[in-house]
Amino acid sequence: MNINADGSITKPLQPAFLVKPSSTQENFNQGQVITIDFGTEVFDNNGDFASNTFTAPVTGRYALQFAIQINDISNQDSSTYYYIEMNTSNRQYYNLSSIDQAVGSSSGQYYFTLSASCLADMDANDTVTCRVVHGGTSGTGPSDISNNSHFSGFLVC
Repeated sequence: MNINADGSITKPLQPAFLVKPSSTQENFNQGQVITIDFGTEVFDNNGDFASNTFTAPVTGRYALQFAIQINDISNQDSSTYYYIEMNTSNRQYYNLSSIDQAVGSSSGQYYFTLSASCLADMDANDTVTCRVVHGGTSGTGPSDISNNSHFSGFLVC
C-alpha cells in the first residue's frame, strides 16, 4: 500500500484490469456464439488477465463491466436478437437486445452497442470470459465486433 501526504491510499497490486480487442472480430453469423477476443491490455494491475480470461486471485466481490459494439447489422427483422454475457465460474450475467426493422435494413452498416455490468462473487481461481450471441429466426449477413469494445473489472471487497 502507498499512502501519500494527503492520506490517499493506492494499492498497486489490487486486482484491476481494462482490456480491448486488438482488431475487429469479423463475420459472425446468426446462430453463432463467440468468445470476444480481448487482445490489448490497457492495464492489468496484478497480471490476472490472460487469453481472454480474468482469473480472480483472491475470493471476493468483483465489479465487472463491458460494452460491445456490434458493426454491420444488416438485413435484420424483428425476430433477430443479440445478447452478451459474462460467464463466471459461479453464474452467467447477460444483456439481451432485440433488433428490429428500424435498426437494420438491406443497406447495412448499422452500429449497436450492448453493455452489461455486475457485482460478481468470485472465489480464488474462478474465471470470467465474455461472449456474444447472434440469435433469431431470420435475417442475413454477418456482423462484426468492433475494436471499440472493452471489458474491465476490479476487486471491490
